[in-house]
Amino acid sequence: MSTAIGNTALAYARVWHLVDARGQVLGRLGTQIAQTLMGKHKPIYDPSSDCGDYVVVINAKHIAVTGRKREQKLYRHHTQFPGGLKEITFERLQEKDSEKIIEKAVSGMLPKNKLRKVRLERLMIFPEGEHPYVGNIIKRYDTKIPLVVQPIE
Repeated sequence: MSTAIGNTALAYARVWHLVDARGQVLGRLGTQIAQTLMGKHKPIYDPSSDCGDYVVVINAKHIAVTGRKREQKLYRHHTQFPGGLKEITFERLQEKDSEKIIEKAVSGMLPKNKLRKVRLERLMIFPEGEHPYVGNIIKRYDTKIPLVVQPIE
């Protein structure tokens, strides 16, 4: 008996998911998006293969965080010059570039391997509700109950 499960194009077909980030907690939303990008929700999941789906996130400007993270959370990067460590708070980054917050959260939750960059390319983040992928969306995440996907009629 063959141990290969679903090596067909239909099994690896990529589905487009729509996620509304309005009022969602950053960490919980990031884990759900990372699982969808990796393909862990599919029965054919294999860590070494790229079988994840596309994810479109809207209303990234309105993401929520718990506690005092809005004032205290810092994002750091280095310019590769001496003394070039730069810091920016969550609040300032949300005003300046709100898409980066979700991108950094999801990036940190993906495995650190060669597939990480490829998986992040399938993540599209938009600060407001408008996006150009309306015709591609097949599933949307229900914001009331986590990890439940409902098809769009």
